[in-house]
Amino acid sequence: MAEPHHHGQSLDLTEHDHVQGEVSAPVVLIEYGDFQCPFSREAVKTVRALQREFDRSLRFVFRHFPLVDKHSHALQAAEAAEAAAAQGQFWAMYTMLFANQWELEYGDLMEYAKQLELDRTQFSESLTTHRHLDRIRTDVGTGRRHGVTGTPTFFINGRRQDGNDDLRALAAAMRHALGS
Repeated sequence: MAEPHHHGQSLDLTEHDHVQGEVSAPVVLIEYGDFQCPFSREAVKTVRALQREFDRSLRFVFRHFPLVDKHSHALQAAEAAEAAAAQGQFWAMYTMLFANQWELEYGDLMEYAKQLELDRTQFSESLTTHRHLDRIRTDVGTGRRHGVTGTPTFFINGRRQDGNDDLRALAAAMRHALGS
């Protein structure tokens, strides 16, 4: 049963999305997250567990929702993830940022770029010129239109999982979406 679409407010994936999993996967899990949010950090483990359980049935999408009022480094961390994405290393940087959540200053981000063997001149320029800010704002905009106010917020096949972001609740919702 398809969810009704609201014009201009679709959660449909775009070429800008960061996606893991098969294009044909019947379940699409979208997370709106914040690299400085401890709950988003915990969600990394949850998502990995779901990926193990559902394997080829699951497509995972991470979208940015930096809570700039609460987390002073969240936006720059999102920009770092996008700067890494421009060099084909989004998921490596995603892992690095969540693993080092307490160290998200500019110098730290440059160190992660070095560890990932990125072109650091290009990476630094992306951060200082805010090259990827619009891309992050687009994620925040779609999130807001779909009622996202905090992180992480999950959607399963377009349906927001309100207050149920622990592993058991998400796994149950995914099994339901698979009709099993």
